[in-house]
Amino acid sequence: MSALVQGLRSALAGRCGSAYLKSAVRTAALGVQQKHIHILTDHRPSLLAKPLAFNVRFFSSSKIDPAKKSEIETRVMNVIRAYDKISADKLKLESHFINDLGLDSLDHVEVIMAMEDEFGFEIPDGDAERLLRPADIVQYVGDRNDVYE
Repeated sequence: MSALVQGLRSALAGRCGSAYLKSAVRTAALGVQQKHIHILTDHRPSLLAKPLAFNVRFFSSSKIDPAKKSEIETRVMNVIRAYDKISADKLKLESHFINDLGLDSLDHVEVIMAMEDEFGFEIPDGDAERLLRPADIVQYVGDRNDVYE
C-alpha cells in the first residue's frame, strides 16, 4: 500500500501543485483502504460534514385555552402545596423551585414525579430538568394536547 501511495505521489509531483498533491494522496489512501482508487474525488472533511442537529425541545408559544390553563394552574399549585418542604407563603407561579423555594435536586425530582402522577403521563428527564418553576410545568402540561383530549 505504501509503495502505491509513494508511486502516486511521485507521479503527481511532476504534474500538479502541492494543494492538489495533498488532496490526491489523501484520496488515494482512502481509495486503497476501500480497495478502490478514486483519484479525482476529493474527500475533504468540510465537504462531507453535515450540519449538526440538536435534539432540544422548545416549549411552544401557542396560546392555551384560558379555562384549560386555569385548571392546569390549580392542579399544579395543589400538588406543590401538598409537598411538605414548600411554604405556601413563598409559592407563586413564577417561584423558582431551587432559588426561591429552597428545594434541592432530589426535591425537584419528587415534585416532577408528583406531577407525573397527577397528570398521568411521564415527563422525560431532559424535559424535567428545564421545569424549574410552576409556570414552566403549566406551560409544559398545556402543550400536551393528548392529556385533555
